[in-house]
Amino acid sequence: MALRQIRLSDDEILRKKSKRVDVIDDKIRLILDDMADTMREAHGAGLAAPQMGILKRLVVIDMGQGLLKLVNPEIIMQEGTQQVIEGCLSIPNLLGKLNRPAKVKIRAQNENGEEVVLTGSGDLAKCFCHEIDHLEGILFTDFVTEYLRK
Repeated sequence: MALRQIRLSDDEILRKKSKRVDVIDDKIRLILDDMADTMREAHGAGLAAPQMGILKRLVVIDMGQGLLKLVNPEIIMQEGTQQVIEGCLSIPNLLGKLNRPAKVKIRAQNENGEEVVLTGSGDLAKCFCHEIDHLEGILFTDFVTEYLRK
C-alpha cells in the first residue's frame, strides 16, 4: 500500500466522469487500499478515485464505523433535505454550506465483487453524495450557498 497525491481543484481530471469497473481484481483492490491510506493520512472521511487521478468508479469512506470500499456506487433512493457544511480534500481550507438529501440508499460492490446495499442518513448520507458526485465530475462547490473558511 502506498500514499498517493491528492489532486487539487484546478486539476481538470476532477471534472471528468469516471468509468465503470468491470473486473474487480488485485489491481483494483490495491487502488482501494492506497485510497484508504491516502484518505487517512489526509485526515479525510472519504476519497474518490478521481481525486488520485484515476477515472474509475471507486470510493472509500470511513466515518468512524469502519472502512467502506465501494466499487461502482450509485444512489438508488434519496429522501428529505438537510443543510450541511462540507469540505473536500481536493479543495483545502474551504468549507461551504449546501443542501443534501437527509437519507440515501446506495448500491455498490465491495472489494470482492459482492453487491452491497447501504443506507445512510445525516453525515453518512452527505458523504455518500459527496463522493459519488466526484465520480460524475461534480464538486461540492457546485452547490454551495455560502462559503466558510477553515
